[in-house]
Amino acid sequence: MQIEDYFDFLMPNDIRLRGTRVGIETVLYDFIHRARTPEEIAQTYPSLTLEQVYATILYYLHNKEFVSKYLADWLEWNHQQVKAQHLNPSPAAIRMRKLRAEQKENNQVNDTQLSA
Repeated sequence: MQIEDYFDFLMPNDIRLRGTRVGIETVLYDFIHRARTPEEIAQTYPSLTLEQVYATILYYLHNKEFVSKYLADWLEWNHQQVKAQHLNPSPAAIRMRKLRAEQKENNQVNDTQLSA
């Protein structure tokens, strides 16, 4: 079995663990940036086996330049999406922000009344 057999290469920017909807970026972000062990990662994502987690890490180690660029591109795309959501919030997000502001205002009024 080749290491690539563990993955579905759907597009250049979409590599998933075969038989799952989990992208390699999910496993590698936890491993590299959150310093989680393979065992912790496998416990976090029940659809993954420990073998799949180790295969993902091994694939990264054998293809560090390619996978590092893949991860950097994914992180940049993720940051762009967060920024776009902040600039153009959904109606539900707008409602939630309004409710939070009202709740904060009510809490401040209550705190002021209790202090007096």
